[in-house]
Formats: sequence, C-alpha cells, structure tokens
Amino acid sequence: MSVLRSAAYAALGLVLGLQGSASAGGGVTISSYGQRALLIQGGGQSVLLNPYRAVGCAAGLPEPRVQAGVILASSELADEGARGVAAGRFLVNPGSYRLNGLKLEGFSSPHDRLEGRRFGNATIWRWQQGGLNFAHVGATAGPIGPADRVLLGQPDVLIVGVGGGAKIFDASEAAELVRQLNPRQVIPVQYVIGDAPANCDQATVKPFLEAMAGTNVRDVGRSVQLPGALPDTTQITLMR
Repeated sequence: MSVLRSAAYAALGLVLGLQGSASAGGGVTISSYGQRALLIQGGGQSVLLNPYRAVGCAAGLPEPRVQAGVILASSELADEGARGVAAGRFLVNPGSYRLNGLKLEGFSSPHDRLEGRRFGNATIWRWQQGGLNFAHVGATAGPIGPADRVLLGQPDVLIVGVGGGAKIFDASEAAELVRQLNPRQVIPVQYVIGDAPANCDQATVKPFLEAMAGTNVRDVGRSVQLPGALPDTTQITLMR
C-alpha cells in the first residue's frame, strides 16, 4: 500500500471519528468582522477565525477585538492571524486539539504556490460545531492534495479564501476546491470590498462568483444563522 493511500485511510478514520463525536446540534450564528475574521457561535462554543491587525489587505478595517473560547488562525501574518487582537485560546500550529468540548484538527498546507518558500505554511482547520462539519481553508494558495481532501471530507460549511494574490486561492482555484469537496454552504473570505488598499494584491469576490455561475448566492451582510441540518445543494453565503 502506498504511503499516500495509507495516509488517506488514516485521515478517513479521523474524519469518521470527528463525525461520530458531534458537538451539540442546533446550528450556529456566524458574525463577520471585515471578511477576514468570522466568529462562529453555537453548540455551547465560540470559535473566532483569523483575527487581524488593520494592515496590508486589512487596512482600514475595524480589528475584531472580541472574546472567544477558541481562536483558529491560518498563520501568524498580521493581516490574517494576529495574536493579542482578540481574547481566547489561540491555535495556529497543526495538530489535534480537545478544547471546551470541541475536537479540532489542523494540518499544514503551503501558504503560497512555491511550496511555502515565500510565506511558509498555513494551517487548514476542521471541526464540528452546532451539529455542522466545518472546514476552514481561509488563507492558502498551495494545492490541496488527495490525502488532504480525504481529511476535509464533505464539509457542511466550507470557509475559503478567494481573493487571489501571492498567498490566497484565486477565483478558479477556490471554485475547483468547492467542486471537489461539494459543501452545502460556502463562505468566501479574504477578498477586497471596494478599492484595494495600497500594496494589497487581492481582488474582489466577483471573479469567484463568476467562476461559480449557476450556484445560488445570498448576501446576508454581517451575520447569518445556519440550522443544524442544511439542504444538500451548495449555496454561497456572502458576508460583509
């Protein structure tokens, strides 16, 4: 048996274990803080994704100075995983964690298209909350390989960077991952609203929506409630 296949089977066992150890159901409420940080509340838990400082592509945005039980960062770059902005247990390194009743799995992916030689690696996260399986692929441009896709499984909610540039999926890369994983909800992040700040190489969400033509899109603004059971069809939820 190949190393890749062995790793994939091991990851599949991990996914099944996660699915069998569900947090309390009932759905979640998701709040957006400038499209880089999302606060997910539900199942008696609160998880904050990618707190940032208002620099780089996050220049001009209000920093998410909130309290959360767990903070999941893709990296420690200031505009997508800054320590000390929000309060909570900060996780950025790959590994398996059990915190406050949550089981969280993080694994490494190249942050850029140069096998990490420019920006190092980013961490992709998977967990279950409020009866929903989440996958957070919010900040990477590296390819998601077969074993990684097995680990991610078919998430109910996929949070994926779409703005392009040196360290974020571009529209076509993000759309391809959506087609491979077939999630029920897609929340695009890491894109520019309006004019890009100086020295920011990210685009708007429009190219991603064009790449996903035919998929239902709803614009919910700053907050959305998701039930613990979602329809089988894929829907894109835009947050501001």
